[in-house]
Amino acid sequence: MSINNGDHTIRLLNIDTPETKDPNQPVECLGPQATEFLEDLLPKGTQVRLEFDVERHDKYGRTLAGVFAPDGSLVNAEIAREGLGIPMQVGQNRKFLPPVQAAYEEAATAKTGLYSEAIDCALPAQLAQTTKALEDAAGAASPTTSVAAEAAAAVLLTKIAAAKSLRTVFTATKDANRALYWAGLSAAGTAAALAILDSKISSGEKKMDEFKSHQATLAAAEKKAKEDRLAAEAQAAAEKKAAEERAAAVKKAADEAAAATKAAADEAARLAAIEAERLRNLPAPYVPPAPAPYVPPAPAPYVPPAPSGYTGPRCYAPGGKTWRPC
Repeated sequence: MSINNGDHTIRLLNIDTPETKDPNQPVECLGPQATEFLEDLLPKGTQVRLEFDVERHDKYGRTLAGVFAPDGSLVNAEIAREGLGIPMQVGQNRKFLPPVQAAYEEAATAKTGLYSEAIDCALPAQLAQTTKALEDAAGAASPTTSVAAEAAAAVLLTKIAAAKSLRTVFTATKDANRALYWAGLSAAGTAAALAILDSKISSGEKKMDEFKSHQATLAAAEKKAKEDRLAAEAQAAAEKKAAEERAAAVKKAADEAAAATKAAADEAARLAAIEAERLRNLPAPYVPPAPAPYVPPAPAPYVPPAPSGYTGPRCYAPGGKTWRPC
């Protein structure tokens, strides 16, 4: 800020925000957002009012003050109300602690900013996400194969490990774990979070034991099923081979019988051909002439005696001894 034409760095009293510039600390959850919020709240050229407390400067030479925006709002408290900072006491300065504390409680109740379950880096969100993931993994449908059961147990083990890792955050001191520091949890809040984690971890471990036991049962059943299947396949293969061998034997016998029948027929045909050729080459047999058939003599026809004195034409019988008038 420019005060009496001199530039001064102001340390806002009774509010602490996530680290963004400490070279020995990583950028902390919502630290950049806190900076952006303050820049938007007090753009360059904004006229503000400062109020001081017991101590005016810190060891870094910064001016310690409460900063009031043109609308009269206390900027220190507005940061806390946005869920981007927590109350803290700086030396003997407590003047602005009550409004900052009240704003912080508003943000915590509304689950805003650092207290949100929707902002991934916030500790409440990590608690909600971790416990939900553990619940989902523990509540997975019972696997139907040993591979699926093993995979389900592995997933559950990962979620349990994540829950245990988060648990160490809640059991650390605020000085040792700044994530817990920014959560601003009371002893009761920390105990409640630990109770939730312990319950979920216990349920998850029990479920994992069930998965492992189920996996062993499924593996044994699958092994037995595989052995039965292989035995059935071997039996089927043996029966198929036996049937093929029987069919081959029947076919062989039929082929041999057919071959024998054909050979016999061929031999008979060959012998018949030889006999036919022999007969064809024989001289023609003597055939005596057939005797003339006996023809009995025809009875002489009755010829009435010629009338006495007949001088007409005469028809003579064979032999010319008799005649009749013609």
